[in-house]
Amino acid sequence: MSRQTSTSTAAALSSRDAAHQGWHRDAGDPRASHHYHERRFDVTAVKLLPGEYYVSGDDIVLTTVLGSCVSACLYDSGVGVGGMNHFMLPDAGEGVASSSARYGSYAMELLINELLKRGARRKSLEAKVFGGANVLRGFTENHVGMRNSKFVREYLAAERIRIVAEDLLDTHPRKIFFFPKTARVLVNSMPLAGATAALATESAYGKRLQSAPVQGDVELF
Repeated sequence: MSRQTSTSTAAALSSRDAAHQGWHRDAGDPRASHHYHERRFDVTAVKLLPGEYYVSGDDIVLTTVLGSCVSACLYDSGVGVGGMNHFMLPDAGEGVASSSARYGSYAMELLINELLKRGARRKSLEAKVFGGANVLRGFTENHVGMRNSKFVREYLAAERIRIVAEDLLDTHPRKIFFFPKTARVLVNSMPLAGATAALATESAYGKRLQSAPVQGDVELF
């Protein structure tokens, strides 16, 4: 597939998803917007950066690189719609009721609500979760990845969303490929040297969270 065709396909996909979801992206919109052609699978891909999420029922792949952050891939296989997020908790306490956890709750609620808007059934949602490695310098004593992993497990348990697969903790970055229409996931372990740029972005995101206000609550329906 030519570069021109790939770009057109990605643009068309973005337009369809935008129309279906009824939104117009602005500077504060956390939906991922980087579309490209993934040659490995010969499909349009959407790349998620820290703090972003994306939901689709199309034959595409959602991808991200995780260090200490976690991604929850939620889906309703009966409907054929799924989505993924990419987030971490700032260093502000532990537990699902802490102020720190509100960042994670916000990321999860945005994802769940968008899935429900796209036709997913609340009782049919299942999850596959990834990330939470101990890779960021300066976080050896307060393991950010462990806190993120603990949060996503506890949150999904509280929401009664079954985790059917996980690859959490350890010390290596991961590249995730999630196919939302089929719920298929591929996970590639990466050497630190191969994820330098992604980890730098993640580290900067973590520092921004230290001073950023907690996002407003999102009511689940």
